[in-house]
Amino acid sequence: MSPRWEPNPDIRRGRTVVHSLHAHLVFVTKYRGGVMNDETLTRCEQVMRKVCEDFAAELKEFNGETDHVHLLVHHPPKVALASLVNSLKGVSSRRLRAEFTGRVNPAIMHGRFWSPSYFAGSCGGAPLQVVKDHITQQKRPH
Repeated sequence: MSPRWEPNPDIRRGRTVVHSLHAHLVFVTKYRGGVMNDETLTRCEQVMRKVCEDFAAELKEFNGETDHVHLLVHHPPKVALASLVNSLKGVSSRRLRAEFTGRVNPAIMHGRFWSPSYFAGSCGGAPLQVVKDHITQQKRPH
């Protein structure tokens, strides 16, 4: 390895791939119910961090408000983001509803903690215009 090379912890290596995939995820509570407080957010982060570990992913950042949470997840390319989201929402929903029964009213949630929809955005790396410019400036053979 070149001495100029500075190892970047966000760039992971597999047998056949070098990758750095980050996703910004936002989950909203069912009916935007304001059921989250510091205690439930702390527990939610613990549960979601464990789910990420099970997928060989890393929960880089986590925070939220009374009715939604934001996650920054660093995940390998073999992990389908929809599968990770399904597990994050499913496991956290079951755990939070079981552990905070008095705070999370099952009658209001109808057996669900999270809204069925979610936001997922890719992030990190170069801005799109920089990538587009790099691709268009390639020296294409004639």
